[in-house]
Amino acid sequence: MAKSPVTSAVRALRSANVVYSQHLFDYDRHPSAELAAEAIGVDPHHTAKTIVFTSDEGEGAIVVMHGDLEVSAKKLARILGVKTVQPATQRDAQRITGYRFGGTSPLGMKTDPPVFMQETLSAIDIVYVNGGSRGFLIGIAPATLAKLTRARLVEVAVD
Repeated sequence: MAKSPVTSAVRALRSANVVYSQHLFDYDRHPSAELAAEAIGVDPHHTAKTIVFTSDEGEGAIVVMHGDLEVSAKKLARILGVKTVQPATQRDAQRITGYRFGGTSPLGMKTDPPVFMQETLSAIDIVYVNGGSRGFLIGIAPATLAKLTRARLVEVAVD
């Protein structure tokens, strides 16, 4: 199997001296969180997708959500205190995070947008989040992920 990439996310983890695991998979065959979970043999609920949003005021925000759930834009807007939010365009997502679409990690981002993590992720022992490259997941304790990203635990899943 290919060697794991050394991304900004990996550098952030190494710098923080935290325990994590690395998992490679074929992104072209498994291009979603649910398919990535299948590829590495974990429950899709234990994967986390990193979604970049922009507000009506043009500000960016990151949501870390279970791989098998969707984000409620209404709930997120309410939390941010703005009228509306929408998923960022690929261009804006890359500008905000520094990562290529499909390889967005909440770790080691180019800028420092607020990070919101679905609170129910904290009930999982290990969450598998993008490692900063397509086809690369990192397994990490949710509390460690929240601490490193300064994530606010929130309820933003679609009911």
